[in-house]
Amino acid sequence: MKKIFYLFTFLIISSQNFAQTKNKQDTDESQPIVLGITDKLKSAELGETRTINIYLPEGYDKKDNTKYPVIYILDGGVEEDFIHITGIVRFNTQSWIARFPKSIVVGIENTNRRRDFTFAVPNLDFVEKMGFKKKSFPQYGGSDKYIAFLEKELQPYIDKKFNTSNHKTIIGESLAGLLATEILLKHRNLFDNYIIIAPSLWWGDQSLLAEAPKLLKAKDNKPVLVYIAACNKEEDKTMYDDAVSLSEMLKQNDEKNTKVYYDYIQNEIHSTVIHQGVYNAFKAFYPKTIYEK
Repeated sequence: MKKIFYLFTFLIISSQNFAQTKNKQDTDESQPIVLGITDKLKSAELGETRTINIYLPEGYDKKDNTKYPVIYILDGGVEEDFIHITGIVRFNTQSWIARFPKSIVVGIENTNRRRDFTFAVPNLDFVEKMGFKKKSFPQYGGSDKYIAFLEKELQPYIDKKFNTSNHKTIIGESLAGLLATEILLKHRNLFDNYIIIAPSLWWGDQSLLAEAPKLLKAKDNKPVLVYIAACNKEEDKTMYDDAVSLSEMLKQNDEKNTKVYYDYIQNEIHSTVIHQGVYNAFKAFYPKTIYEK
């Protein structure tokens, strides 16, 4: 009886070990889903190293001659907007949709967006009117350095490392929308498409809006496409009014070189508007899929 008991116990243990080994082998066959790559870029302009997330389109091959447009996301961290916007790009560029060409997506991870996305102002008295406390902005006014980083370091880095075309898009929402607007008005040639969603144009007591007509008269303003979205105006009437003012100002002062698409996304609030806004922007810029052309 003891021999039978030991044999039975041995068989149970052996079968368990086999099952565990088999399960381990099955687990080892799993593969991660790879969305992109992450680089570290040391910036002299910013005085720090920045994390850059990069999506390369399906079929990308550094060795071939295909050139790809580049889409830059200002709030481009993995825990920010990189993943869901990359999903929109991948969806729209699949062969059975082909709304626009396959594109490289570059997401810039933030370290201090309130510092980087705002321009210099003489004081912070205006922030209290928007419901913020001055101490919420211990650092601010660094947009000049950030724009220099985009122009002198990041864009050349991406162009050197990857097969890029000359066509570039920038996406910014909220404070990043403020920065995208500043680039549009002061450094327009950096991008061809501007996607500006619920921009924080209240910064500086709407001073950028006040400067806009003069800035739009610059002779070197190349043609660009601009999408501007506002979310539910009941949430924040000031931001709604500012988005409307920006779109009207662009239409009135630079109709020749600026094609403006204004979009009121009434059923979205500030925290949810960006995904729908980006999808709508690409649809506005490229209204037809491959089967509709």
